[in-house]
Amino acid sequence: MNLEYYIARNVAKAGQKSFSRLIIRIAIVAVALSMVVMIVATSLINGFQKGISSKIFGFWGHIDIIDTNVNRSFEAVPTKMNQDFYPHIDTLGPMLYRAKASFLGYEFEDKMEDRKTKGGIRHIQVYAQKPGIIKVKQAVKEDPHLDDQTSGRSKKKKMVDQLEGIIIKGVGADFDWENMGDYLVKGRPISLLDSTESKDIILSEETSRRLILDVGSKLRVHFVEGRDMLERSFKVCGIYKTGMEEFDRKFAIADIKVLQNIYGWAPNEVGGFEVFLDDLHDLDVIRDYLYFEVLPNNLFAQTIRDKFPSIFDWLDLQDINKIVILLLMVVVSIINMITALMILILERTNMIGTLKALGSTDWSIRKIFLYHAFYIISLGLFFGNLIGLAFCFIQKHFEVITLSEKDYYLSVAPIEINFWTILLLNIGTMLITLLFLIIPSYLVTRINPVEALRFK
Repeated sequence: MNLEYYIARNVAKAGQKSFSRLIIRIAIVAVALSMVVMIVATSLINGFQKGISSKIFGFWGHIDIIDTNVNRSFEAVPTKMNQDFYPHIDTLGPMLYRAKASFLGYEFEDKMEDRKTKGGIRHIQVYAQKPGIIKVKQAVKEDPHLDDQTSGRSKKKKMVDQLEGIIIKGVGADFDWENMGDYLVKGRPISLLDSTESKDIILSEETSRRLILDVGSKLRVHFVEGRDMLERSFKVCGIYKTGMEEFDRKFAIADIKVLQNIYGWAPNEVGGFEVFLDDLHDLDVIRDYLYFEVLPNNLFAQTIRDKFPSIFDWLDLQDINKIVILLLMVVVSIINMITALMILILERTNMIGTLKALGSTDWSIRKIFLYHAFYIISLGLFFGNLIGLAFCFIQKHFEVITLSEKDYYLSVAPIEINFWTILLLNIGTMLITLLFLIIPSYLVTRINPVEALRFK
């Protein structure tokens, strides 16, 4: 039998009746609360990153393929649909590539290794876009004190033109409506016709609210093409909501044939291609593969990160917040455990003196208190996991905590539980805390057995 473990177990049982039990309980609570905060924080941050990313990719692809002559405005440069990669590129699966060897985030400049992407290309679709101005008739109230000179009655309302800037995103028959379906809060997808352009349009919930429009409402959109002002009539067939103001305030979805006719493009000309990947982590690798190996010289590929850098910079900032929170919670656990261990050692001075007198080594006695610390940390981790996972489960399924969608892009606090992450948190907390406890356990070596037994 392991003598140190046997003594530590009996010390732990006897400690339930000693004056140090309050300190031990405080240490257990501190470890438990630290683990609760770490589990909830990582689950929330992972949920935010996944939720916001899915919103972006529901509207845009992971990779955008456009003409090299495109300018910085929303005006499109036509690209031929009959490309060698379209639509067959969506059969691309996991691929091998060479990358710099890395360890714990550090890259070795002079060492390369073979890697494999986590997935391939899931879908590719064409699109085009053009800015326009929505024009609708709305009834507004007039000053009731202003009388109609002809009828003698006060005028209460009059019809005025309401204008709203918008960017029409044209989509074709290959558009992934299943991916968009999560954000279609009312109505139906666009009915795309083979020969003629569809008059259907999908507005955002915010735009429809400002213009007082609903499914079935009619509107006109004015486009400027060269020196001409062109007008198209639409009927609202659906209303979407992503919760991301940057998209919802600007974009509407319509038939790509409408924009092709306005631009004067041929039926096989589009604004570009949107590529959807199986896994976001393969973004840069597949972008480079497309750019260097697949695309012709007149096309180039840019990632969604290049298109909306501010949103992804905000998401990357959450990783820093996660690291800071984890470090702070581990430090709290370490400080509380060091305090508890020192009190345990001082309380058991007589026992230490007796063991030394019987021939026990300092390291053997230190192991007794490290085993005891292991027991305290294990209890804290158990209750911390129990409370933390219970909280995450309740929030994930019952959505107790709500958020301002305008400020956070999401209406409820998202939860994404990664059991491998939680397992690493438990193992890391245990190992790091025990490692730091080796230093205060050195106090055992300072206890003189003669002095300890004299005042027994």
